[in-house]
Order: sequence, then C-alpha cells, then structure tokens
Amino acid sequence: MLHLGIKIWSFSLLTVRGRKSGKPIQTPVAIFVQDQKRYLISPYGVVNWVRNLRAAAGVATLARGRRTEKICAIELSKDTAALIFRDALRSGPPGIPAVIFRVYRALFVLPYLGVTENASLEEFEREVLTHPVFLLESVAEQ
Repeated sequence: MLHLGIKIWSFSLLTVRGRKSGKPIQTPVAIFVQDQKRYLISPYGVVNWVRNLRAAAGVATLARGRRTEKICAIELSKDTAALIFRDALRSGPPGIPAVIFRVYRALFVLPYLGVTENASLEEFEREVLTHPVFLLESVAEQ
C-alpha cells in the first residue's frame, strides 16, 4: 500500500542503493518523531537496509504518500541513540493508536530486543550497539 502512495500512520518507504547490487532497494519503515526531529530505528538489528544505508553514507530517499524526499541519515552515538530508542519503545511512532502500538510492540518488536520499555538507560546503551538509530535530515535538491 505504501508503494501505491497510500499513507499509513508514520510509515514511509525508504529507498537506498544496494551495497552489492547497486540497485535501489525499498523497505517500509516507521519514522519516530521527537522534538520536531525524525529518527529511523532498527528494532530488528543490523538488517540489510541498515547495511545498505551505512554503505551509502546515509544517502537515501523517503516516500510518504506521493511525496518523495532525499535524505541523509546520520547514525547516532550510543548515548544519544539510547535516549531516542528508549522513548520510541515507550511511546511508539506518532499517529499509531496506543492499543495497536502496545500489541505490535509485544508481538513484533520486544521478541527481537534484549530490553523492555522499563529497562535502564545503560541497558539501552548496550542495545543500540546492535539496533542502530539514525537522525534523518532533508537534503536540498540542487
């Protein structure tokens, strides 16, 4: 549905060049917003979109509805990433009803993590080493 331009809560299509094939690869991702900044969090670990994003030096595009935007994704340090990850795990992406988020978190996110929403900041600092967090910045078209 995202590929057709249908908006679904805070989900977007991330397009990044494949590190081996060089072809554009699309992945649906949930964007977390805090203090008017957008973040991309990898709850499933260092998966292919993370590897591709790192290999592409953070250069990618995000598509939401019919709007496409060129972005630069900056991987955050563990200290900063831990704070963002903890807040995201507690509140979820914007626009998703709380009851749906709690069920989604319990069934599809927490089984992949070594922390829960009540874990200490130190535990989150260890967790973000294998679950990276990226700050998303728009890149002006030239």
